[in-house]
Amino acid sequence: MKIMIWPDSIDKEYQVTVKKSRICQQSSTQLVHASMNIGAVHSEIEEIGWEHLVRLAEDLSFVTFRVVDKKERVHVLEISLNKSYPNSPPSVSADVPYIFNLEWSRNSRLKDAVNQFKQHLEKLQDFWSTMEEIDRSLFISDSSNLHRATSLRHINTGNDCSIILLIHANDPRSLPECRFMGPDEKVNMLRDKWWKNCKKWIKEKPFAENLSSLLELQLPGPPGVEKNDQQIECGICYSQFLPIDDELGVKSGGKTDFSCENTICNKAFHSVCLGDWLRSITTTRQSFDVLFGNCPYCSEPVAVKIGTRK
Repeated sequence: MKIMIWPDSIDKEYQVTVKKSRICQQSSTQLVHASMNIGAVHSEIEEIGWEHLVRLAEDLSFVTFRVVDKKERVHVLEISLNKSYPNSPPSVSADVPYIFNLEWSRNSRLKDAVNQFKQHLEKLQDFWSTMEEIDRSLFISDSSNLHRATSLRHINTGNDCSIILLIHANDPRSLPECRFMGPDEKVNMLRDKWWKNCKKWIKEKPFAENLSSLLELQLPGPPGVEKNDQQIECGICYSQFLPIDDELGVKSGGKTDFSCENTICNKAFHSVCLGDWLRSITTTRQSFDVLFGNCPYCSEPVAVKIGTRK
Protein backbone atom coordinates (compact mmCIF):
# COMPACT_ATOMS: atom_id res chain seq x y z
CA MET A 1 0.00 0.00 0.00
CA LYS A 2 1.28 3.42 -0.95
CA ILE A 3 1.01 6.22 1.57
CA MET A 4 0.60 9.66 0.10
CA ILE A 5 2.17 12.49 2.06
CA TRP A 6 0.80 15.99 1.41
CA PRO A 7 3.28 18.76 0.98
CA ASP A 8 3.29 21.30 3.84
CA SER A 9 1.99 24.00 1.53
CA ILE A 10 -1.17 22.01 0.75
CA ASP A 11 -1.74 21.27 4.44
CA LYS A 12 -1.45 24.95 5.37
CA GLU A 13 -3.79 25.94 2.55
CA TYR A 14 -6.35 23.39 3.79
CA GLN A 15 -6.13 24.75 7.36
CA VAL A 16 -6.67 28.33 6.13
CA THR A 17 -9.71 27.21 4.12
CA VAL A 18 -11.23 25.46 7.14
CA LYS A 19 -10.59 28.50 9.33
CA LYS A 20 -12.26 30.83 6.81
CA SER A 21 -15.24 28.50 6.61
CA ARG A 22 -15.66 28.57 10.39
CA ILE A 23 -15.43 32.38 10.44
CA CYS A 24 -18.10 32.61 7.74
CA GLN A 25 -20.36 30.27 9.70
CA GLN A 26 -19.87 32.33 12.88
CA SER A 27 -20.57 35.59 11.01
CA SER A 28 -23.69 34.11 9.48
CA THR A 29 -24.90 32.95 12.90
CA GLN A 30 -24.22 36.38 14.40
CA LEU A 31 -26.18 38.06 11.58
CA VAL A 32 -29.12 35.73 12.14
CA HIS A 33 -29.07 36.44 15.89
CA ALA A 34 -28.77 40.19 15.28
CA SER A 35 -31.70 40.11 12.85
CA MET A 36 -33.80 38.17 15.36
CA ASN A 37 -32.86 40.63 18.14
CA ILE A 38 -33.83 43.67 16.02
CA GLY A 39 -37.17 42.08 15.25
CA ALA A 40 -37.77 41.27 18.92
CA VAL A 41 -36.97 44.81 20.08
CA HIS A 42 -39.16 46.33 17.35
CA SER A 43 -41.99 44.03 18.44
CA GLU A 44 -41.64 45.20 22.05
CA ILE A 45 -41.63 48.86 20.98
CA GLU A 46 -44.82 48.17 19.00
CA GLU A 47 -46.48 46.98 22.23
CA ILE A 48 -45.68 50.33 23.90
CA GLY A 49 -46.50 52.40 20.82
CA TRP A 50 -44.14 53.99 18.33
CA GLU A 51 -45.64 57.40 19.15
CA HIS A 52 -43.99 57.16 22.60
CA LEU A 53 -40.54 56.38 21.18
CA VAL A 54 -37.99 59.19 21.48
CA ARG A 55 -34.85 57.46 20.26
CA LEU A 56 -33.56 53.99 19.39
CA ALA A 57 -29.82 53.44 19.10
CA GLU A 58 -28.73 51.91 15.80
CA ASP A 59 -26.82 49.20 17.68
CA LEU A 60 -29.84 48.61 19.98
CA SER A 61 -27.72 49.58 23.01
CA PHE A 62 -30.50 51.82 24.36
CA VAL A 63 -34.04 52.96 23.71
CA THR A 64 -35.82 56.01 25.19
CA PHE A 65 -39.55 56.57 25.65
CA ARG A 66 -41.67 59.63 26.40
CA VAL A 67 -43.98 59.10 29.39
CA VAL A 68 -46.60 61.65 30.50
CA ASP A 69 -47.72 61.57 34.14
CA LYS A 70 -51.17 62.49 35.48
CA LYS A 71 -50.13 66.13 35.94
CA GLU A 72 -49.15 66.37 32.26
CA ARG A 73 -45.43 66.45 33.09
CA VAL A 74 -43.37 64.83 30.34
CA HIS A 75 -40.61 62.42 31.36
CA VAL A 76 -38.05 60.54 29.31
CA LEU A 77 -37.13 56.99 30.33
CA GLU A 78 -33.90 55.53 28.95
CA ILE A 79 -33.59 51.75 28.89
CA SER A 80 -30.09 50.36 28.25
CA LEU A 81 -29.95 46.94 26.61
CA ASN A 82 -26.83 44.80 26.84
CA LYS A 83 -25.76 42.30 24.19
CA SER A 84 -27.45 39.37 25.93
CA TYR A 85 -30.87 41.07 26.12
CA PRO A 86 -33.57 39.78 26.65
CA ASN A 87 -31.86 36.96 28.55
CA SER A 88 -30.42 39.51 30.98
CA PRO A 89 -32.31 42.49 32.47
CA PRO A 90 -31.87 46.01 31.08
CA SER A 91 -30.88 49.02 33.19
CA VAL A 92 -33.02 52.17 33.45
CA SER A 93 -32.33 55.86 34.01
CA ALA A 94 -34.53 58.97 34.11
CA ASP A 95 -34.66 62.53 35.41
CA VAL A 96 -36.05 61.58 38.83
CA PRO A 97 -34.70 62.11 42.38
CA TYR A 98 -34.13 58.39 42.77
CA ILE A 99 -34.58 55.48 40.39
CA PHE A 100 -36.81 52.49 41.01
CA ASN A 101 -35.64 48.89 41.34
CA LEU A 102 -36.58 47.18 38.10
CA GLU A 103 -38.30 43.83 38.62
CA TRP A 104 -37.39 41.54 35.75
CA SER A 105 -37.94 37.91 34.76
CA ARG A 106 -37.28 35.82 31.66
CA ASN A 107 -40.78 36.65 30.44
CA SER A 108 -40.49 40.41 31.00
CA ARG A 109 -40.62 42.88 28.13
CA LEU A 110 -39.91 46.58 27.60
CA LYS A 111 -43.55 47.46 28.36
CA ASP A 112 -43.02 46.07 31.88
CA ALA A 113 -40.16 48.51 32.47
CA VAL A 114 -42.32 51.40 31.20
CA ASN A 115 -45.26 50.36 33.41
CA GLN A 116 -43.00 50.15 36.47
CA PHE A 117 -41.68 53.63 35.62
CA LYS A 118 -45.26 54.95 35.48
CA GLN A 119 -45.91 53.51 38.94
CA HIS A 120 -42.73 55.20 40.18
CA LEU A 121 -43.90 58.54 38.75
CA GLU A 122 -47.15 58.22 40.71
CA LYS A 123 -45.15 58.03 43.95
CA LEU A 124 -43.30 61.25 43.06
CA GLN A 125 -46.31 63.44 42.23
CA ASP A 126 -46.44 65.07 45.68
CA PHE A 127 -42.69 65.71 45.53
CA TRP A 128 -42.87 67.58 42.22
CA SER A 129 -45.98 69.49 43.27
CA THR A 130 -44.13 70.63 46.40
CA MET A 131 -41.06 71.69 44.41
CA GLU A 132 -43.26 73.66 41.99
CA GLU A 133 -45.01 75.34 44.92
CA ILE A 134 -41.62 76.40 46.33
CA ASP A 135 -40.53 77.76 42.95
CA ARG A 136 -43.74 79.77 42.57
CA SER A 137 -43.72 81.32 46.04
CA LEU A 138 -40.07 81.90 47.01
CA PHE A 139 -36.97 83.61 45.63
CA ILE A 140 -34.92 80.73 44.18
CA SER A 141 -31.25 81.33 43.45
CA ASP A 142 -29.72 79.58 40.41
CA SER A 143 -33.21 78.85 39.09
CA SER A 144 -31.82 78.25 35.58
CA ASN A 145 -30.14 75.03 36.80
CA LEU A 146 -33.26 73.36 38.17
CA HIS A 147 -34.34 69.95 36.90
CA ARG A 148 -36.71 67.23 38.05
CA ALA A 149 -34.03 65.04 39.62
CA THR A 150 -32.81 67.58 42.15
CA SER A 151 -34.15 67.68 45.71
CA LEU A 152 -32.27 70.87 46.60
CA ARG A 153 -33.51 74.46 46.59
CA HIS A 154 -31.28 77.46 47.28
CA ILE A 155 -33.60 80.14 48.69
CA ASN A 156 -32.79 83.81 49.14
CA THR A 157 -34.05 84.89 52.59
CA GLY A 158 -32.99 88.54 52.23
CA ASN A 159 -30.51 90.47 54.40
CA ASP A 160 -27.54 88.95 52.54
CA CYS A 161 -28.50 85.45 53.69
CA SER A 162 -29.79 82.32 52.00
CA ILE A 163 -30.76 78.80 52.93
CA ILE A 164 -30.21 75.53 51.05
CA LEU A 165 -33.05 73.07 51.64
CA LEU A 166 -33.00 69.34 50.98
CA ILE A 167 -36.56 68.19 50.32
CA HIS A 168 -37.30 64.54 51.15
CA ALA A 169 -38.56 62.91 47.94
CA ASN A 170 -40.66 60.33 49.81
CA ASP A 171 -42.07 62.84 52.31
CA PRO A 172 -41.79 66.27 50.68
CA ARG A 173 -44.17 68.08 53.07
CA SER A 174 -42.07 67.18 56.12
CA LEU A 175 -39.46 69.45 57.72
CA PRO A 176 -36.55 69.62 55.25
CA GLU A 177 -32.86 69.48 56.05
CA CYS A 178 -31.17 72.85 55.82
CA ARG A 179 -27.90 74.75 55.58
CA PHE A 180 -27.62 78.49 56.11
CA MET A 181 -25.29 80.77 54.18
CA GLY A 182 -24.28 84.38 54.88
CA PRO A 183 -22.55 86.52 57.53
CA ASP A 184 -21.90 84.52 60.73
CA GLU A 185 -23.91 86.77 63.00
CA LYS A 186 -27.04 86.65 60.83
CA VAL A 187 -26.66 82.92 60.10
CA ASN A 188 -26.41 82.10 63.81
CA MET A 189 -29.59 84.10 64.44
CA LEU A 190 -31.47 82.25 61.70
CA ARG A 191 -30.18 78.89 62.90
CA ASP A 192 -31.33 79.59 66.48
CA LYS A 193 -34.82 80.48 65.22
CA TRP A 194 -34.93 77.31 63.10
CA TRP A 195 -34.20 75.03 66.06
CA LYS A 196 -36.52 76.98 68.37
CA ASN A 197 -39.47 76.81 65.98
CA CYS A 198 -38.90 73.53 64.07
CA LYS A 199 -41.69 71.76 65.99
CA LYS A 200 -44.14 74.33 64.61
CA TRP A 201 -43.76 72.83 61.12
CA ILE A 202 -47.18 71.60 59.95
CA LYS A 203 -47.31 69.43 56.82
CA GLU A 204 -50.73 70.67 55.79
CA LYS A 205 -49.65 74.33 55.64
CA PRO A 206 -48.18 75.93 52.48
CA PHE A 207 -44.42 75.46 52.30
CA ALA A 208 -43.57 79.19 52.19
CA GLU A 209 -45.80 79.87 55.19
CA ASN A 210 -44.09 77.12 57.20
CA LEU A 211 -40.66 78.46 56.33
CA SER A 212 -41.60 82.04 57.27
CA SER A 213 -42.95 80.86 60.63
CA LEU A 214 -39.77 79.00 61.48
CA LEU A 215 -37.42 81.82 60.51
CA GLU A 216 -39.75 84.56 61.79
CA LEU A 217 -39.19 86.38 58.50
CA GLN A 218 -41.22 87.79 55.66
CA LEU A 219 -39.48 85.90 52.85
CA PRO A 220 -39.11 87.55 49.44
CA GLY A 221 -41.09 86.10 46.56
CA PRO A 222 -39.80 85.34 43.07
CA PRO A 223 -38.16 88.32 41.38
CA GLY A 224 -40.38 90.06 38.82
CA VAL A 225 -39.61 89.02 35.26
CA GLU A 226 -40.99 90.78 32.24
CA LYS A 227 -42.88 88.38 30.03
CA ASN A 228 -40.80 89.25 26.97
CA ASP A 229 -37.58 88.59 28.91
CA GLN A 230 -38.74 85.38 30.51
CA GLN A 231 -36.55 82.42 29.61
CA ILE A 232 -38.57 79.25 29.08
CA GLU A 233 -37.21 75.73 29.18
CA CYS A 234 -37.57 73.38 26.23
CA GLY A 235 -40.33 70.78 26.58
CA ILE A 236 -38.00 68.05 25.28
CA CYS A 237 -34.52 68.65 26.74
CA TYR A 238 -35.81 70.65 29.78
CA SER A 239 -33.05 73.27 29.34
CA GLN A 240 -33.44 76.95 28.53
CA PHE A 241 -30.43 77.00 26.23
CA LEU A 242 -28.92 74.55 23.77
CA PRO A 243 -25.35 73.41 24.50
CA ILE A 244 -22.42 75.25 22.94
CA ASP A 245 -21.60 72.92 20.06
CA ASP A 246 -20.12 73.64 16.64
CA GLU A 247 -22.43 70.99 15.12
CA LEU A 248 -25.43 73.19 15.97
CA GLY A 249 -24.08 76.08 13.91
CA VAL A 250 -26.03 79.32 14.50
CA LYS A 251 -28.34 77.46 16.92
CA SER A 252 -25.44 76.79 19.33
CA GLY A 253 -26.28 78.10 22.81
CA GLY A 254 -29.66 79.34 21.56
CA LYS A 255 -32.86 79.67 23.61
CA THR A 256 -36.26 78.17 22.79
CA ASP A 257 -37.44 79.36 19.37
CA PHE A 258 -40.63 77.37 18.70
CA SER A 259 -43.98 77.23 20.51
CA CYS A 260 -47.00 74.99 19.98
CA GLU A 261 -49.79 77.08 18.42
CA ASN A 262 -52.43 75.37 20.54
CA THR A 263 -53.21 78.13 23.09
CA ILE A 264 -54.10 75.57 25.77
CA CYS A 265 -50.73 73.85 25.36
CA ASN A 266 -48.36 76.63 24.18
CA LYS A 267 -45.29 74.51 25.05
CA ALA A 268 -41.91 75.94 24.06
CA PHE A 269 -39.16 73.98 22.31
CA HIS A 270 -35.79 74.36 20.70
CA SER A 271 -36.53 73.75 17.01
CA VAL A 272 -33.45 71.49 16.97
CA CYS A 273 -34.85 69.30 19.77
CA LEU A 274 -38.33 69.20 18.25
CA GLY A 275 -36.87 68.31 14.85
CA ASP A 276 -34.85 65.44 16.35
CA TRP A 277 -37.93 64.19 18.20
CA LEU A 278 -40.14 64.37 15.09
CA ARG A 279 -37.56 62.42 13.06
CA SER A 280 -37.87 59.56 15.56
CA ILE A 281 -41.64 59.28 14.96
CA THR A 282 -42.71 57.08 12.06
CA THR A 283 -45.77 59.22 11.23
CA THR A 284 -43.72 62.40 10.66
CA ARG A 285 -43.63 63.68 7.09
CA GLN A 286 -41.06 65.96 5.47
CA SER A 287 -41.46 68.43 2.62
CA PHE A 288 -38.26 70.16 1.58
CA ASP A 289 -36.81 71.57 4.85
CA VAL A 290 -40.04 71.37 6.90
CA LEU A 291 -41.08 68.49 9.18
CA PHE A 292 -44.81 67.91 9.73
CA GLY A 293 -45.93 65.99 12.80
CA ASN A 294 -47.66 66.37 16.16
CA CYS A 295 -46.82 68.22 19.37
CA PRO A 296 -45.30 65.83 21.97
CA TYR A 297 -47.64 67.27 24.62
CA CYS A 298 -51.06 67.92 23.07
CA SER A 299 -50.75 66.03 19.74
CA GLU A 300 -51.87 69.08 17.76
CA PRO A 301 -50.25 69.39 14.28
CA VAL A 302 -46.89 71.18 14.21
CA ALA A 303 -44.58 72.17 11.36
CA VAL A 304 -40.96 72.97 12.15
CA LYS A 305 -38.31 74.21 9.76
CA ILE A 306 -35.06 72.29 10.06
CA GLY A 307 -31.66 73.80 9.38
CA THR A 308 -28.51 72.18 8.07
CA ARG A 309 -26.04 71.27 10.77
CA LYS A 310 -22.30 71.48 10.24
